[in-house]
Order: sequence, then structure tokens, then C-alpha cells
Amino acid sequence: MSETIYDLEDVMKMLDSLLREPTHFWDTFYTDREKSIPFFVNSPDENLVSYFERNFFSGGKVLDLGCGPGRNAIYFAAKGCTVDAVDLSEESLKEAEERATESKLQVSFIHKNIFDLEIENGAYDIVYDSGCFHHIAPHRRISYINLVKKALKPNGYFAITCFEEGGEFGGSNISDWEVYRLRSLKGGLGYTPQKLKSVFKEFKAIEIREMKVFEQPEEVFGVPGFLTALFQK
Repeated sequence: MSETIYDLEDVMKMLDSLLREPTHFWDTFYTDREKSIPFFVNSPDENLVSYFERNFFSGGKVLDLGCGPGRNAIYFAAKGCTVDAVDLSEESLKEAEERATESKLQVSFIHKNIFDLEIENGAYDIVYDSGCFHHIAPHRRISYINLVKKALKPNGYFAITCFEEGGEFGGSNISDWEVYRLRSLKGGLGYTPQKLKSVFKEFKAIEIREMKVFEQPEEVFGVPGFLTALFQK
């Protein structure tokens, strides 16, 4: 790969190389399915379930960003949605495919970096992210927001579950500038409700709250140290 910078995209790729966990990191992470990782359970986020119960979500076409082993994508499919679920890790998608097959549900799993997706304008009713955004480096936030805006139909919903600052499982509170001084996200960036509102100020904030805690494994997934947020385009 050329290390000459000609344009802004070359700058972005250079910064990516300094900070982003390589693909083999995530493949190794997902290889041992018996690890005691809370979100390895096959249960949907409690906030996702609540969006259906309160009629914010009722079906339609869904884009699941950083879907991991597919627990939320499969829940969307069970609710009658058409689902495209994207992840960087081939290993995580293998398990996701197996889970979908066992459940006799159809999900289109896509092995790609989310920033390499080719998406039609307004293709989705819902964009969902559980655990991807807090691994996005500050220089890629604009790309992330533009991806969500492009993907969503007018009045479509964007929902996110991410690390709270100083959370039990992650959530570093370092500044954006410090990320580059350290050349590290310190395991994942933490957010506050106000910071989420500021980052996603182009969307209407419907709800921002702490994730409700459920003893795992349970029918729904809920652990301490996470924020959940629902926005509308």
C-alpha cells in the first residue's frame, strides 16, 4: 500500500492504521465462543425490545452495524424485518449465520468494513448499532454520521448502544486529542448523554438513558456501564 498522501481519504486511512484494531484481532476475539463475554449471549438488547414494545419500531428494512454474532439482527428478523447485518470479523459472521439457520430466519450478513459499504440513499427504515460506535476513532465520526444519514429514509430511526464513560466493561474518558497522543482508544471510548446529543445533533433525540441491567443469560441483554439512545432523522 502506498504511504503517500494525496487527498483527505489518504489521511483517513493513515489515521485508521494508527488506531484501528486489525481484522485478525476481531477474528481471534470471536474464535473462542466459550469465553465469558457478556454480549456473546444470544439475546437482543433490552432497549431494542422496548422500541418494538413501545411501537417506535414496527418492521421495515434494517441496517445492523457491527452485528457481531448476530443476536440483534436475528431479533429484527424474527419481528418481520428485512435485515442487512455488517461486521468486519468473518469469525463472528460464521456464528451469526449458524444462529440464523438454527432459528430458521433470513438475515443478509455482510463481511465488510462499514465504511466500505455501498448504500443507496434512504434505503433503510432503521439503522442499529450495538457496540460498534465506541470503537470508532474521532476522525471517523463524520464518516459514521454521514453513513447513517445516507442510509436512513426521512423520519427513519437510528439507535445505538455504547460504552458509558468509566463503565464496567470499557469507556475511556480521554479527550479526542489524547486518542492521537496515545495512539489508542484505550479499549473503547466512553460517552455521556450530553456528548451523544452533541455528536448526533443533526438527529432528533427521542431517548437517551442507561441500559437496564438483567442477569445474564436472560431473554434480553442488559449490563451496567452502557448507554442506549434512540434518534430520528
